[in-house]
Amino acid sequence: MKKSAAAQKSAATKKATTSKKATTSKKATTAKKAATSAKKAAPAKKAPAKKAATPSAKLKKAVVAPKKATAAVKGVAPAQPVSASRPRKEESRTALVRRARRINRELAEVFPYAHPELDFVNPFQLIVATVLSAQTTDLRVNQTTPALFAKYPTPEDLAAANPEEVEEILRPCGFFRAKTRSVIGLSKALVEEYGGEVPGRLEDLVKLPGVGRKTAFVVLGNAFGRPGITVDTHFQRLVRRWQWTDETDPDKIEAAVGALFPKSDWTDLSHHVIWHGRRICHARKPACGACPIAPLCPAYGEGETDPEKAKKLLKYEKGGFPGQRLNPPQAYLDAGGKPAPPLGAG
Repeated sequence: MKKSAAAQKSAATKKATTSKKATTSKKATTAKKAATSAKKAAPAKKAPAKKAATPSAKLKKAVVAPKKATAAVKGVAPAQPVSASRPRKEESRTALVRRARRINRELAEVFPYAHPELDFVNPFQLIVATVLSAQTTDLRVNQTTPALFAKYPTPEDLAAANPEEVEEILRPCGFFRAKTRSVIGLSKALVEEYGGEVPGRLEDLVKLPGVGRKTAFVVLGNAFGRPGITVDTHFQRLVRRWQWTDETDPDKIEAAVGALFPKSDWTDLSHHVIWHGRRICHARKPACGACPIAPLCPAYGEGETDPEKAKKLLKYEKGGFPGQRLNPPQAYLDAGGKPAPPLGAG
Protein backbone atom coordinates (compact mmCIF):
# COMPACT_ATOMS: atom_id res chain seq x y z
CA MET A 1 0.00 0.00 0.00
CA LYS A 2 2.90 2.31 0.84
CA LYS A 3 4.51 1.61 -2.50
CA SER A 4 1.36 2.33 -4.25
CA ALA A 5 1.10 5.70 -2.44
CA ALA A 6 4.68 6.54 -3.42
CA ALA A 7 3.96 5.62 -7.00
CA GLN A 8 0.95 7.79 -6.97
CA LYS A 9 2.98 10.70 -5.56
CA SER A 10 5.66 10.25 -8.21
CA ALA A 11 3.06 10.16 -10.95
CA ALA A 12 1.47 13.35 -9.62
CA THR A 13 4.85 15.10 -9.48
CA LYS A 14 5.67 13.99 -13.00
CA LYS A 15 2.32 15.24 -14.25
CA ALA A 16 2.81 18.63 -12.57
CA THR A 17 6.26 18.95 -14.08
CA THR A 18 4.95 18.07 -17.53
CA SER A 19 2.12 20.57 -17.12
CA LYS A 20 4.57 23.26 -15.98
CA LYS A 21 6.86 22.57 -18.94
CA ALA A 22 3.90 22.71 -21.33
CA THR A 23 2.81 26.04 -19.83
CA THR A 24 6.33 27.46 -20.07
CA SER A 25 6.67 26.18 -23.64
CA LYS A 26 3.32 27.66 -24.54
CA LYS A 27 4.32 31.03 -23.04
CA ALA A 28 7.63 30.94 -24.90
CA THR A 29 5.89 30.17 -28.16
CA THR A 30 3.41 32.99 -27.59
CA ALA A 31 6.23 35.40 -26.72
CA LYS A 32 8.17 34.31 -29.81
CA LYS A 33 5.14 34.85 -32.01
CA ALA A 34 4.57 38.29 -30.46
CA ALA A 35 8.22 39.21 -31.07
CA THR A 36 7.99 38.06 -34.67
CA SER A 37 4.78 39.99 -35.12
CA ALA A 38 6.35 43.10 -33.58
CA LYS A 39 9.39 42.71 -35.81
CA LYS A 40 7.19 42.51 -38.90
CA ALA A 41 5.23 45.56 -37.78
CA ALA A 42 8.39 47.55 -37.12
CA PRO A 43 8.77 48.98 -40.69
CA ALA A 44 5.21 50.31 -40.55
CA LYS A 45 6.08 52.18 -37.34
CA LYS A 46 9.24 53.62 -38.94
CA ALA A 47 7.24 55.06 -41.87
CA PRO A 48 6.09 58.15 -39.94
CA ALA A 49 9.73 58.82 -39.00
CA LYS A 50 10.56 58.82 -42.69
CA LYS A 51 7.67 61.23 -43.33
CA ALA A 52 8.87 63.46 -40.53
CA ALA A 53 12.08 64.06 -42.45
CA THR A 54 10.14 65.08 -45.54
CA PRO A 55 9.10 68.65 -44.49
CA SER A 56 12.71 69.78 -44.14
CA ALA A 57 13.42 68.40 -47.59
CA LYS A 58 10.30 70.02 -48.96
CA LEU A 59 11.28 73.30 -47.32
CA LYS A 60 14.30 73.49 -49.59
CA LYS A 61 12.06 73.09 -52.62
CA ALA A 62 9.26 75.34 -51.37
CA VAL A 63 10.72 78.59 -52.71
CA VAL A 64 8.04 81.27 -52.71
CA ALA A 65 7.67 82.54 -56.27
CA PRO A 66 6.87 86.20 -56.86
CA LYS A 67 3.40 87.05 -58.01
CA LYS A 68 3.00 87.18 -61.75
CA ALA A 69 2.88 90.47 -63.55
CA THR A 70 -0.23 91.47 -65.42
CA ALA A 71 0.73 91.97 -69.05
CA ALA A 72 -0.31 95.38 -70.36
CA VAL A 73 -0.09 94.26 -73.98
CA LYS A 74 -2.35 91.73 -75.63
CA GLY A 75 -0.46 88.57 -76.48
CA VAL A 76 2.31 89.06 -73.92
CA ALA A 77 2.47 86.20 -71.46
CA PRO A 78 2.47 87.04 -67.74
CA ALA A 79 5.79 86.94 -65.97
CA GLN A 80 7.30 83.74 -64.70
CA PRO A 81 9.04 83.48 -61.32
CA VAL A 82 12.34 85.27 -61.15
CA SER A 83 14.34 82.06 -61.35
CA ALA A 84 12.52 81.07 -64.53
CA SER A 85 12.58 84.46 -66.25
CA ARG A 86 16.13 85.46 -65.33
CA PRO A 87 18.42 84.97 -68.33
CA ARG A 88 21.39 82.74 -67.70
CA LYS A 89 24.77 84.28 -67.14
CA GLU A 90 26.00 82.37 -70.16
CA GLU A 91 23.35 83.93 -72.43
CA SER A 92 24.78 83.84 -75.92
CA ARG A 93 25.23 86.91 -78.05
CA THR A 94 22.50 85.73 -80.40
CA ALA A 95 20.07 85.16 -77.50
CA LEU A 96 20.86 88.62 -76.11
CA VAL A 97 20.18 90.29 -79.47
CA ARG A 98 16.89 88.43 -79.85
CA ARG A 99 15.76 89.30 -76.31
CA ALA A 100 16.74 92.97 -76.68
CA ARG A 101 14.90 93.34 -79.98
CA ARG A 102 11.82 91.61 -78.63
CA ILE A 103 11.77 94.03 -75.68
CA ASN A 104 11.88 96.93 -78.13
CA ARG A 105 9.01 95.42 -80.17
CA GLU A 106 6.88 94.92 -77.06
CA LEU A 107 7.51 98.50 -75.93
CA ALA A 108 6.59 99.76 -79.38
CA GLU A 109 3.18 98.15 -78.88
CA VAL A 110 2.78 99.73 -75.46
CA PHE A 111 3.96 103.18 -76.57
CA PRO A 112 3.15 103.48 -80.30
CA TYR A 113 2.91 107.26 -79.83
CA ALA A 114 6.32 107.66 -78.10
CA HIS A 115 7.96 110.96 -79.02
CA PRO A 116 10.49 113.48 -77.68
CA GLU A 117 8.89 115.04 -74.62
CA LEU A 118 10.22 118.53 -75.24
CA ASP A 119 8.00 121.05 -77.02
CA PHE A 120 9.62 122.46 -80.18
CA VAL A 121 8.70 123.60 -83.67
CA ASN A 122 12.18 123.83 -85.23
CA PRO A 123 15.76 122.59 -84.63
CA PHE A 124 16.73 125.81 -82.81
CA GLN A 125 13.96 125.42 -80.24
CA LEU A 126 14.79 121.74 -79.78
CA ILE A 127 18.50 122.26 -79.19
CA VAL A 128 17.86 125.09 -76.69
CA ALA A 129 15.19 123.06 -74.86
CA THR A 130 17.50 120.03 -74.68
CA VAL A 131 20.33 122.12 -73.19
CA LEU A 132 17.87 123.51 -70.61
CA SER A 133 16.63 120.00 -69.68
CA ALA A 134 19.86 119.12 -67.87
CA GLN A 135 19.13 118.32 -64.20
CA THR A 136 15.44 119.18 -64.46
CA THR A 137 12.29 117.67 -65.96
CA ASP A 138 11.08 118.07 -69.51
CA LEU A 139 7.83 119.35 -68.03
CA ARG A 140 9.59 122.24 -66.31
CA VAL A 141 11.44 123.10 -69.51
CA ASN A 142 8.21 123.00 -71.52
CA GLN A 143 6.58 125.35 -69.04
CA THR A 144 9.53 127.78 -69.31
CA THR A 145 10.38 127.91 -73.02
CA PRO A 146 7.14 129.52 -74.29
CA ALA A 147 8.15 132.83 -72.66
CA LEU A 148 11.75 132.43 -73.83
CA PHE A 149 10.90 131.78 -77.49
CA ALA A 150 8.18 134.42 -77.52
CA LYS A 151 10.80 137.04 -76.62
CA TYR A 152 13.77 135.48 -78.48
CA PRO A 153 12.43 133.48 -81.44
CA THR A 154 15.72 133.20 -83.39
CA PRO A 155 19.40 132.54 -82.62
CA GLU A 156 20.14 136.16 -83.55
CA ASP A 157 17.63 137.41 -80.97
CA LEU A 158 18.94 135.20 -78.17
CA ALA A 159 22.57 135.92 -79.03
CA ALA A 160 21.94 139.65 -78.48
CA ALA A 161 19.81 139.18 -75.34
CA ASN A 162 20.45 140.78 -71.96
CA PRO A 163 21.69 137.91 -69.73
CA GLU A 164 19.81 139.20 -66.70
CA GLU A 165 16.52 139.15 -68.58
CA VAL A 166 17.18 135.62 -69.82
CA GLU A 167 18.10 134.50 -66.30
CA GLU A 168 14.78 135.75 -64.99
CA ILE A 169 12.90 133.71 -67.60
CA LEU A 170 14.97 130.57 -66.98
CA ARG A 171 14.87 130.76 -63.19
CA PRO A 172 12.21 127.97 -62.88
CA CYS A 173 14.56 125.54 -64.69
CA GLY A 174 17.22 125.62 -62.00
CA PHE A 175 20.91 126.42 -62.55
CA PHE A 176 19.52 129.35 -64.49
CA ARG A 177 22.77 131.38 -64.58
CA ALA A 178 24.82 128.55 -66.08
CA LYS A 179 22.00 127.70 -68.50
CA THR A 180 21.72 131.33 -69.54
CA ARG A 181 25.40 131.39 -70.43
CA SER A 182 25.00 128.14 -72.37
CA VAL A 183 22.01 129.17 -74.51
CA ILE A 184 23.37 132.65 -75.25
CA GLY A 185 26.79 131.16 -76.11
CA LEU A 186 25.09 128.49 -78.22
CA SER A 187 23.10 131.13 -80.10
CA LYS A 188 26.19 133.24 -80.76
CA ALA A 189 28.03 130.20 -82.14
CA LEU A 190 25.10 129.38 -84.43
CA VAL A 191 25.06 132.95 -85.75
CA GLU A 192 28.81 133.30 -86.17
CA GLU A 193 29.68 129.84 -87.48
CA TYR A 194 26.54 128.46 -89.13
CA GLY A 195 24.61 131.50 -90.31
CA GLY A 196 21.98 131.17 -87.62
CA GLU A 197 21.14 127.57 -88.61
CA VAL A 198 21.49 124.46 -86.47
CA PRO A 199 23.98 122.09 -88.17
CA GLY A 200 22.83 118.59 -89.01
CA ARG A 201 26.12 116.78 -88.35
CA LEU A 202 27.24 115.19 -85.09
CA GLU A 203 30.79 116.54 -85.33
CA ASP A 204 29.46 120.10 -85.64
CA LEU A 205 26.82 119.85 -82.95
CA VAL A 206 29.16 118.61 -80.22
CA LYS A 207 31.38 121.68 -80.72
CA LEU A 208 28.58 124.02 -79.69
CA PRO A 209 28.49 125.38 -76.08
CA GLY A 210 26.50 123.11 -73.75
CA VAL A 211 26.00 120.41 -76.38
CA GLY A 212 27.23 116.86 -75.79
CA ARG A 213 26.54 113.60 -77.61
CA LYS A 214 23.20 113.07 -75.84
CA THR A 215 21.89 116.49 -76.86
CA ALA A 216 23.32 116.08 -80.35
CA PHE A 217 21.52 112.77 -80.89
CA VAL A 218 18.23 114.23 -79.62
CA VAL A 219 18.52 116.96 -82.25
CA LEU A 220 19.71 114.66 -85.04
CA GLY A 221 17.05 112.04 -84.43
CA ASN A 222 14.08 114.32 -83.87
CA ALA A 223 14.81 117.44 -85.90
CA PHE A 224 16.73 115.92 -88.82
CA GLY A 225 15.51 112.31 -88.90
CA ARG A 226 19.05 110.94 -88.52
CA PRO A 227 19.32 107.89 -86.21
CA GLY A 228 20.86 108.34 -82.80
CA ILE A 229 20.72 106.82 -79.31
CA THR A 230 19.87 109.15 -76.44
CA VAL A 231 21.64 107.85 -73.34
CA ASP A 232 19.93 109.73 -70.51
CA THR A 233 19.57 108.54 -66.91
CA HIS A 234 16.48 106.42 -67.67
CA PHE A 235 18.17 104.75 -70.64
CA GLN A 236 21.30 103.97 -68.61
CA ARG A 237 19.31 102.45 -65.75
CA LEU A 238 17.08 100.24 -67.88
CA VAL A 239 19.67 98.79 -70.25
CA ARG A 240 21.69 97.67 -67.23
CA ARG A 241 18.61 96.20 -65.55
CA TRP A 242 17.90 94.27 -68.72
CA GLN A 243 21.53 93.11 -68.87
CA TRP A 244 22.07 94.54 -72.33
CA THR A 245 25.36 95.90 -71.04
CA ASP A 246 27.18 96.40 -67.76
CA GLU A 247 28.94 99.56 -68.95
CA THR A 248 28.48 102.76 -66.93
CA ASP A 249 30.07 105.31 -69.25
CA PRO A 250 27.38 106.88 -71.53
CA ASP A 251 29.54 106.65 -74.66
CA LYS A 252 30.28 102.97 -74.03
CA ILE A 253 26.60 102.28 -73.31
CA GLU A 254 25.71 103.96 -76.59
CA ALA A 255 28.17 101.76 -78.49
CA ALA A 256 27.15 98.52 -76.73
CA VAL A 257 23.41 99.01 -77.18
CA GLY A 258 23.77 100.37 -80.71
CA ALA A 259 25.46 97.12 -81.70
CA LEU A 260 22.32 95.15 -80.72
CA PHE A 261 19.98 96.98 -83.11
CA PRO A 262 19.84 98.16 -86.71
CA LYS A 263 20.80 101.81 -86.96
CA SER A 264 17.34 102.66 -88.26
CA ASP A 265 15.86 101.60 -84.88
CA TRP A 266 18.04 103.83 -82.71
CA THR A 267 15.84 106.93 -82.37
CA ASP A 268 12.59 105.06 -81.69
CA LEU A 269 14.41 102.67 -79.38
CA SER A 270 15.53 105.65 -77.31
CA HIS A 271 11.95 106.90 -77.02
CA HIS A 272 10.62 103.46 -76.05
CA VAL A 273 13.21 102.89 -73.33
CA ILE A 274 12.94 106.40 -71.89
CA TRP A 275 9.14 106.32 -71.87
CA HIS A 276 9.15 102.94 -70.12
CA GLY A 277 11.61 104.25 -67.54
CA ARG A 278 9.49 107.31 -66.79
CA ARG A 279 6.14 105.52 -66.65
CA ILE A 280 6.68 101.97 -65.40
CA CYS A 281 10.29 100.96 -64.64
CA HIS A 282 11.04 103.66 -62.09
CA ALA A 283 14.39 104.07 -60.39
CA ARG A 284 13.31 103.45 -56.80
CA LYS A 285 10.20 101.31 -57.12
CA PRO A 286 9.59 99.67 -60.50
CA ALA A 287 5.99 98.65 -61.19
CA CYS A 288 6.95 95.04 -61.99
CA GLY A 289 3.39 93.76 -61.58
CA ALA A 290 2.17 96.07 -64.37
CA CYS A 291 5.15 95.62 -66.68
CA PRO A 292 4.44 94.25 -70.18
CA ILE A 293 7.98 92.93 -70.61
CA ALA A 294 8.28 91.22 -67.22
CA PRO A 295 8.83 87.75 -68.77
CA LEU A 296 11.91 89.13 -70.56
CA CYS A 297 13.35 91.09 -67.64
CA PRO A 298 16.24 89.75 -65.52
CA ALA A 299 15.40 92.29 -62.79
CA TYR A 300 11.75 91.24 -62.40
CA GLY A 301 10.91 91.27 -58.70
CA GLU A 302 13.04 94.28 -57.75
CA GLY A 303 9.84 96.33 -57.56
CA GLU A 304 6.20 95.80 -56.65
CA THR A 305 4.93 92.53 -58.18
CA ASP A 306 1.33 92.68 -57.00
CA PRO A 307 -0.67 93.79 -60.08
CA GLU A 308 -3.11 96.03 -58.21
CA LYS A 309 -0.40 97.74 -56.16
CA ALA A 310 1.81 98.10 -59.23
CA LYS A 311 -0.95 99.88 -61.17
CA LYS A 312 -0.94 102.60 -58.54
CA LEU A 313 2.72 103.32 -59.31
CA LEU A 314 2.13 104.09 -63.01
CA LYS A 315 2.81 107.65 -64.13
CA TYR A 316 1.72 110.05 -66.88
CA GLU A 317 -0.83 108.75 -69.37
CA LYS A 318 -0.50 105.16 -68.12
CA GLY A 319 -1.68 106.35 -64.73
CA GLY A 320 -4.22 108.79 -66.11
CA PHE A 321 -2.07 111.87 -65.44
CA PRO A 322 -1.03 114.66 -67.86
CA GLY A 323 2.12 114.15 -69.89
CA GLN A 324 5.13 116.45 -70.01
CA ARG A 325 4.37 118.40 -73.18
CA LEU A 326 2.07 121.39 -73.34
CA ASN A 327 1.64 120.73 -77.07
CA PRO A 328 1.94 116.95 -77.58
CA PRO A 329 1.50 115.23 -80.96
CA GLN A 330 -2.03 114.34 -82.02
CA ALA A 331 -1.27 110.61 -81.82
CA TYR A 332 -0.59 111.03 -78.11
CA LEU A 333 -3.88 112.83 -77.58
CA ASP A 334 -5.73 110.20 -79.61
CA ALA A 335 -4.29 107.52 -77.31
CA GLY A 336 -5.77 109.23 -74.27
CA GLY A 337 -2.77 111.32 -73.27
CA LYS A 338 -3.37 114.72 -71.72
CA PRO A 339 -1.40 117.96 -72.31
CA ALA A 340 0.66 119.27 -69.41
CA PRO A 341 -0.55 122.48 -67.72
CA PRO A 342 1.30 125.76 -68.38
CA LEU A 343 3.57 127.33 -65.78
CA GLY A 344 1.66 128.45 -62.73
CA ALA A 345 -1.46 126.46 -63.57
CA GLY A 346 -0.77 123.83 -60.94
